[in-house]
Amino acid sequence: MAETAAKVQPVMQPPAFTNPWSEGWRSFRSNKMAMAGLFIILFFIGAAIAAPLITTFDYKEQDLMGRLQAPGGTHWFGTDDLGRDIFTRIMYGARISLWVGFSSVMGSILIGTLLGIAAGYYGRWADMLISRGFDILLAFPGILLAIAIVAALGPSLQNALLAIAVVNVPVFGRLVRAKVLSLKNEEYITAARALGMKNGRIILHHILPNCLGPVIVQGTLGVATAIIEAAALGFLGLGAQPPEPEWGKMLSDSRQFIATAPWTVIFPGLSIMLTVLGFNLMGDGLRDVLDPKLKN
Repeated sequence: MAETAAKVQPVMQPPAFTNPWSEGWRSFRSNKMAMAGLFIILFFIGAAIAAPLITTFDYKEQDLMGRLQAPGGTHWFGTDDLGRDIFTRIMYGARISLWVGFSSVMGSILIGTLLGIAAGYYGRWADMLISRGFDILLAFPGILLAIAIVAALGPSLQNALLAIAVVNVPVFGRLVRAKVLSLKNEEYITAARALGMKNGRIILHHILPNCLGPVIVQGTLGVATAIIEAAALGFLGLGAQPPEPEWGKMLSDSRQFIATAPWTVIFPGLSIMLTVLGFNLMGDGLRDVLDPKLKN
């Protein structure tokens, strides 16, 4: 009996299934800087949604008798040169900046991904035409190209959004093209072709899912870039028009009061800085989670 028991081998247990989403969230949550970025973004999103509940003022309401008041109990961030409550305008301005950032990047991702896949997968003349188009757009500094587009179409928030989306299309397009070029010669793609799978199905089921990681990371960082570009266009008077409380326009209107009323510049500037910082920190955290080369 003892010899029989000694010969009994332990039963091998199958490896436990690990959910990649929960594993990714666990890895992201362990990154304190990425969590700080996520907290900042959620804070501004919450402020934008709850703006009517947080403040009792109207962002267009003027009080010329109370212009340039310092921060206090009634006006937490003070008032501007027209007596408007800066805290209220910051809260409502978050709606504009976040909407421009997310909308322009989504448009850039959609168009850039489609063009990048077409250029990388089909190659030849499609790759040549699309890549030369990307090179032409990238030959111009991004903000100058955005200014040119808005100047041609006319100053407005919608035209600024369109210009920012066009400027960022080559960034996503070249990223996806490079990823597709490295994927289309993989063995599982060759096997899919050998089994008779059509190009559209290969792209949808094999190419596109493997491109999502870099696109998500670049998209998060692209939102930060879009917010800065929107603020720059607003600062130049080419973005949101008065009385819309766009942060860049608020900075432009407050330039002459830097010495006498610095709070009119400090709070819009801090809002831009913190929002961009939040997206950059979260983008770095997502890169660490989604890039397999960076995993231990």
